[in-house]
Amino acid sequence: MIRLLSILLSLTIALAACVPASTPNGSDGRSNPRAYRIDRADAGKIQFRMVDSINALRSSAGVAPIQLDAKLNAAAATHSRDMSVQNRPWHFGSDGSSPLDRIRRVGYTGPLVGENISETYETELETLAAWMEQPDTRRIIMTEESRNMGFSWHQESGGKIWWTLVMGG
Repeated sequence: MIRLLSILLSLTIALAACVPASTPNGSDGRSNPRAYRIDRADAGKIQFRMVDSINALRSSAGVAPIQLDAKLNAAAATHSRDMSVQNRPWHFGSDGSSPLDRIRRVGYTGPLVGENISETYETELETLAAWMEQPDTRRIIMTEESRNMGFSWHQESGGKIWWTLVMGG
């Protein structure tokens, strides 16, 4: 009997060693990622990291650099918050406004090149990488028509981030 208990105990310990330390939660079999939290110290740096990253991509493609524009930043911030209120990523505001309406409201007089949006728990650079993988959003970032950029976000208490990138000529 003691020998049988010893064998069962040994098997239990051996099987326990085969179980992964954390149980995957994602549908792809990997653990769910931790939410990216934007703290006050990083908030002021995020727009500059984004414009620097976009300019590096544009430079490598031989395209002129862009600059941050305060008015476009304001339009992006308004839309990020509004998408959160609506709980859906789309290009129209809760009042029916389009990206063009929003940049005009903040006083931007140049042409609208395009708007990229995202609902995610990822960093701004991971979001940029995802935009660069899609032809439509990549075109907005890389077009020679773009001269100015607005970029902002709204982060919910649960960690979800609503990103908005507005490109103007």
